[in-house]
Amino acid sequence: MTSLSDTIKRLAEQRVGHLGNSAATSRLGDLGAFGSNPGALAAKIYVPSSPEQPPALVVVLHGCTQTAEIYDHGSGWSRLADEHGFILLYPEQRRENNINLCFNWFEPGDTRRGEGEAMSIVQMIEMACREQQIDRKRVFITGLSAGGAMANVMLATYPEVFAGGAIIAGLPYNVASTVPEAFERMRGNGLPSASILSAKITEASPHRGPWPIVSVWQGTRDHIVAEANARGLVEQWRSIHGVSSSSPTSSVSEANHRITGWEMEDGFVSIELHRIDGMGHGTPIDTKSGLGVTGPFMLDVGVSSTAHIARSWGLTPSFGKRSYPEPHQNDALPERPIPASADGIRGVIENALRSAGLMR
Repeated sequence: MTSLSDTIKRLAEQRVGHLGNSAATSRLGDLGAFGSNPGALAAKIYVPSSPEQPPALVVVLHGCTQTAEIYDHGSGWSRLADEHGFILLYPEQRRENNINLCFNWFEPGDTRRGEGEAMSIVQMIEMACREQQIDRKRVFITGLSAGGAMANVMLATYPEVFAGGAIIAGLPYNVASTVPEAFERMRGNGLPSASILSAKITEASPHRGPWPIVSVWQGTRDHIVAEANARGLVEQWRSIHGVSSSSPTSSVSEANHRITGWEMEDGFVSIELHRIDGMGHGTPIDTKSGLGVTGPFMLDVGVSSTAHIARSWGLTPSFGKRSYPEPHQNDALPERPIPASADGIRGVIENALRSAGLMR
């Protein structure tokens, strides 16, 4: 079993690498005031020079130690938006909320409908939709790591808003509510059964369908977020989409990239699992494609998740545009010796996790 100190050490190594990658030139603008903003988040937007009419909206959530600009630079989303005319919205964490810029994906006050960071994100989506005259049938969300987990929070708590989501190295919704639980789930320990995972989705909102399509991305050598979480994500959404069998209905392998799909009764693939052999913790990119730049958490594995996700959503022409149901209106500081503490082991762990950006 991976120890707490090993996990913090890996996060530390990633953070040290990140410090040298902050020179990316910003292509993003400020969204401006977007509501009461109970989660105290910032918001960036990218509007290409020739947006399609009406444009689709892609919401992109960065990972820990990253900013919106750094994630956009590494993933290549705004370059693709230039070519195909969709608009990007980047929620951005602030250090006052989390010292390492992680979205607070397991804090109950930030992950419930109508509260905290989840509410802030839906407020900025509403503002962007109004100002940019977005096609509300084509609003999508993606994110990496803590951002991937928060993307799943949004799919669970506001499913009526999204046509689809792509979760990269993320976790199922509502599987942790404390710091020790968060670390255990990241290591793949203590995940609930499929029926309990699905119930967490239905309990998160009054929505009863239609549901957003979901793709899950995972590296087989990710030592920060264990692969069990990818399987948990598939199980969380499988019965929601009416897929009774846990056995996939399709499987395609190309070099290091294996795509497994689950179809609904009408033959529509509603859930996909993308496994990248040999990849660690991060967003898969393909620099040869012209999309993406390598850096911490931006891993050149010859597969552009950005391009593939956009195609699967019908934002680029290869797969053609899908028809979606009408929406309802409605890695941390270097490891240090652990000091003795009057608060006991809980205080020691929580201090370490604050350093890792997993606790405020």
